Amino acid sequence: MGRGRERSHHQYAKTETGIIRKNWKGRTSIVLVFPNHYAVGLPNLGFQAVYQLLNNIESVVCERAFLPESPGPAVSLESNSHLEKFDIVAFSISFENDYLNLLILLNDAGIPLLSSQRSEAHPLIIAGGVACFINPEPIAHFIDCFLIGEAENLLPRFIECVESGSSRNELLMDLACKVPGAYVPAFYEDHYTSGGILESLIPVVNIPRKITRVHVPHLENVATQSVIVTPNSSFGNTYLIEVSRGCAHGCRFCSAGFVYRPPRFRPLPLLQECIRKGAQLSTKIGLVGAAVSDLPDLGILCDQARETGVQLSFSSLRADALTPDLLSSLALSRVKTATIAPDAGSDRMRRVINKGITEDQILNAAAALVTSGIPNLKLYFMVGLPTETIEDVEAIVILCLKIKAAFLKSSRAQGRIGDMTISVNTFIPKPATPFQWVAMDAVPLLKKKLAMITRGLKHVPNVRIETNSLKEAVVQALLSRGDRRVSDLLIRAVQNRGNWGKTFRDTPAFSLSFYIHRQRSLDELLPWDHIDNRVKKKFLEKEYLKAVAGKISPACPMSECRLCGACDTGRMTHDERCG
Repeated sequence: MGRGRERSHHQYAKTETGIIRKNWKGRTSIVLVFPNHYAVGLPNLGFQAVYQLLNNIESVVCERAFLPESPGPAVSLESNSHLEKFDIVAFSISFENDYLNLLILLNDAGIPLLSSQRSEAHPLIIAGGVACFINPEPIAHFIDCFLIGEAENLLPRFIECVESGSSRNELLMDLACKVPGAYVPAFYEDHYTSGGILESLIPVVNIPRKITRVHVPHLENVATQSVIVTPNSSFGNTYLIEVSRGCAHGCRFCSAGFVYRPPRFRPLPLLQECIRKGAQLSTKIGLVGAAVSDLPDLGILCDQARETGVQLSFSSLRADALTPDLLSSLALSRVKTATIAPDAGSDRMRRVINKGITEDQILNAAAALVTSGIPNLKLYFMVGLPTETIEDVEAIVILCLKIKAAFLKSSRAQGRIGDMTISVNTFIPKPATPFQWVAMDAVPLLKKKLAMITRGLKHVPNVRIETNSLKEAVVQALLSRGDRRVSDLLIRAVQNRGNWGKTFRDTPAFSLSFYIHRQRSLDELLPWDHIDNRVKKKFLEKEYLKAVAGKISPACPMSECRLCGACDTGRMTHDERCG
């Protein structure tokens, strides 16, 4: 794989590849798998956090594996062991498009794809990550047990149950009944109406009807930071620190903004200690969170970074929150490209999606970034948003031209002109959001919208346009919004080694439109409704109706309230529901 040298502060790390524990006797062996390539997977902070949490359990040995760069079975980085040799194969899944890679990894390891075909001789196959939180159903037939929730509070009880010594089926029953957040799909049956709409998804044994996502209420004593720092990653040698979880702004297209409600911030002393640790391993520190610019005392952290001599970068900044401290930190970190995400071209569409920023704020942010010495800008937009008109698409071109003018004026004052990159992605309605009911635009209409933007900007100097693959967007929409019947299509896609075009042609009876181009009724049972992500479905419905009316909603108050249900202290516990 051409691995670069890794530096780790993990207490068990012994070599440049991390933990070496070839003697598994007496310990539960787990291989944590990211179903993508090594360079892509390592920066995932959630993956690293789970890796550390598992290895901090004395009775567990956890190794890492990734999708091989060439065809063939995957092996772990630490001991070069094949996946089928471990007690547990644990997949960390952030993106639905990695579902296919998951099946390819199992297939190449000689592990039966279907959970129902595995015996005591096979590893337990588990999966977690945000993609599983919002809709695990398309891969439900392949996973023995999903872990729905945040690992800090979920893993200890899971491991305790695993080490009870039960047989495979008894273990799965114990997990389903005793471990909050454990979802064993085999114990649930799905039924459909004559029209193909999901009618019920209910347990066939005495276990909870709903799986409540495990939540860490407070982050005061929970630090999530890089376990390993390596140049062989998308972020180079950057040491990553998670400063918060969730986002208060409530953009209606964003699943993370609703799944991780209420937003939680780590306290300043803990983050200062994380920066001190990071500075010992790298001169580059990245602050990670859905809305880093909302972090209280962010300016103090910026001052600490300057005094320590490290370069600070930010995973996400809002156009309405570019303070002098942030701009100064970006400039001192020698950042060459800054990102702004207007997401929509018109103020009307930004009200529909509840973006909460105006055109003036976007223009001012672009000018301020260039004036601070950052030469290049990248802008993110979406097409196909609910209620979008052709005029709204034209507004993207108009706004980009206005940003270009502000960008150019500030660039000339700096004596150099940088580049602007316009990234336009297709909107995909995601589960657990106010837009979970809406239909995705048809491909011909999306092509028309993307062509309008490309045509309107392609002759503008120093402007580059990026658009996503519509074929990939269609697959992602299917895997985001599908039910258990999608598993047959996934198996066929594995047989076709990922050729989705051939897969769709081979299954003419399968209706893509049913899953992705159909407006769903507000009273329809959705495939993911049995996953309780704490936000009430009725609240999402109200937000959807406000979106259609073009009305904005206030930010999450981030305190005890009863508006969305995420802070509902009266929710019945897993143990109470399991009897």
